[in-house]
Amino acid sequence: MEYQYDLFVIGAGSGGVRAARFAAQAGAKVAIAESKDLGGTCVNVGCIPKKLYSYAAQFNEAFSEAAGYGWSVGETSLDWEVLKRQRAQEITRLNGIYDNLIKNSGAELIRGWAKLLDEHTVEVEGQQYSAKYILVVPGGWPMVPDIPGKEHVITSNEVFDLPVFPKRFLIVGGGYIACEFASIFNALGSQVTQLYRGEQVLRGFDGDIRQHISEEMRKAGVDLRVQSDVASIEKKADHYLVHLKNNDTLEVDAVMYATGRVPRTADLGLERVGVALGQRGEIQVDANYRSNIPSIFALGDVTDRVQLTPVATGEAMVLVHYLFGKGERKLSYDNIPTAVFTHPNIGTVGLTEEEAREQFDEVVIYRTDFRPLKHTLSGSSARTMMKLVVDKASDRVVGLHMVGDDAGEITQGFAVAIKAGATKAVFDSTIGIHPTAAEEFVTMRQPVTE
Repeated sequence: MEYQYDLFVIGAGSGGVRAARFAAQAGAKVAIAESKDLGGTCVNVGCIPKKLYSYAAQFNEAFSEAAGYGWSVGETSLDWEVLKRQRAQEITRLNGIYDNLIKNSGAELIRGWAKLLDEHTVEVEGQQYSAKYILVVPGGWPMVPDIPGKEHVITSNEVFDLPVFPKRFLIVGGGYIACEFASIFNALGSQVTQLYRGEQVLRGFDGDIRQHISEEMRKAGVDLRVQSDVASIEKKADHYLVHLKNNDTLEVDAVMYATGRVPRTADLGLERVGVALGQRGEIQVDANYRSNIPSIFALGDVTDRVQLTPVATGEAMVLVHYLFGKGERKLSYDNIPTAVFTHPNIGTVGLTEEEAREQFDEVVIYRTDFRPLKHTLSGSSARTMMKLVVDKASDRVVGLHMVGDDAGEITQGFAVAIKAGATKAVFDSTIGIHPTAAEEFVTMRQPVTE
């Protein structure tokens, strides 16, 4: 049968654009549909604007630390409108780059909300298109639980463009998004309260990392409360009155929920076609990202595997090779490095200590906690923590974790060593760069004994 396209992509986020571009460059006839701004979550309401706001927040910290180095900074203030405007201009520039990338690759960009009609047909704004293969990559969406006053809540989608900077800000959640925005708005000058119903923030991260960052965030001024949750939110004349489950109340200017993201599978026609979904609404796929319908594929956040932009783009390349190449490309989900842009940053790759102890007979832990050289004069009490997890039998470093300035930048380099299977002996034989924080990873000699 003749189809209009070899590949029709639903969603122009990181994974969708990568798949469309490289499939088109491989000679396939490709269309990609998008109803919102190009670039998806990462470019518009995720990684990029978040990192820009994190940089903005670091200046406030730097102003206060400059006096120890002899600088008289004077009075400082944040112009929230300027920050929002500058961010919006940069995002618009990136949207344009994505537009050009799609067009220059030879793929066709179709504007509008796309729905599946059958296993080879997509409808966009009343127009029907047929394709041999369909890739469904609409990404994820913030999830807010049903509570009285839910209508007053914002999510990470709205936080970058709040009309007025919140002097008192409540953030609900204990994952990396909640922790990042608590850190960022605290450093920007907001009085931040963060609530998490669990025992400790950043579930799934290494225990020492979780403990250290919670201490650092509290030291920096975040009112971080664990085992605490919201009962209801009440709108007052010029603020919100938040009732907690322990009967406490909070008066705040804004309430943000960062309590998880769910696959964005509603209103796509998936049920009509019979695409199998999992418990959280994710599209279930096999090792080649194929759903139970042979012509329909999915990857990225909508499959609810690893919700990271570089994972989605990596999956896209594997799929393009599978459909239009030799199919030799594979993606390993082991040892994926990641960073959390709290203040200070977190960098991590490999297994947590808890995971390693379950997987290996005996593990050796190396850990250091120190005041960075920068803060010997800055007056800041921030401390850096670094940790190695080693499988004793093979001497292989199976986990590397850090809380401290530039942790993401440092961890990216060490991730190559972890991926290559470097042993502790290899780390020990590597000369450090002095004076840096990163050198601690190759100079830790004394294992933790407790």
